[in-house]
Amino acid sequence: MSRLVLVRHAQASFLSPNYDQLAPLGEVQARLLGEYWARRHIVFDRVYSGPAVRHRQTVQIAAEAGRKAGLTFPEPLILPEFDEFQGEAVLAQSLPQLCAQNRKIRELREATQLSSNDTEKRANFQRLFEAVISMWINQEIAPPNVETWQDFCARVHRGLTTLLDASAKSELCVIFTSGGPIAIAAQRALHLSAQDTLQLLWMSRNCSFTEFLFSRDRFTLSSFNAFPHLDDDSLLTYR
Repeated sequence: MSRLVLVRHAQASFLSPNYDQLAPLGEVQARLLGEYWARRHIVFDRVYSGPAVRHRQTVQIAAEAGRKAGLTFPEPLILPEFDEFQGEAVLAQSLPQLCAQNRKIRELREATQLSSNDTEKRANFQRLFEAVISMWINQEIAPPNVETWQDFCARVHRGLTTLLDASAKSELCVIFTSGGPIAIAAQRALHLSAQDTLQLLWMSRNCSFTEFLFSRDRFTLSSFNAFPHLDDDSLLTYR
């Protein structure tokens, strides 16, 4: 059996003008991941990354930390199929009409806007985001010029199929990506519904890793959302 590890990117810069870059805490998380692998002499045969800056920064920092500790770490290949779904575009395009028509969404947005601190704002924003994305997945909203949930799933499955078909026997591969593609990979292994897949997505911690076992006719979940390298509560984040 071969193994495939999917890593969710480290904490990005939520609440800043440019979300798609690692926050200082995210840089620490990524470094700890590389050091963790080095201590356990984990060597990957192939390394891949999604195209986002936060994906590429996570693999770069983890690789540098691993190499500094003597770990062999291949150069990553960028795979666009493992980019995240367009959640920000879904929210931005759908929110004005939803707030005008949907009391729950309007109250969630107001709670986010009136949050008294960053911790409260993160929590309120997450509730709003989850509610809108759930409606998008259920096809209750369809913002124009935005990749649909169905097309997103097809894209990730296409990337997985290409990668798995190209893998040699007993290889160990890693992909640095986002929570969405990780949830779709779990859906593939466990045959989950769209809503169950969404619940897995919300559970994924920054810089956690999920492992699958695979062969030509098998794709099995081995572990989900593991973070043994983040051994302090201050290191655990979702956004």
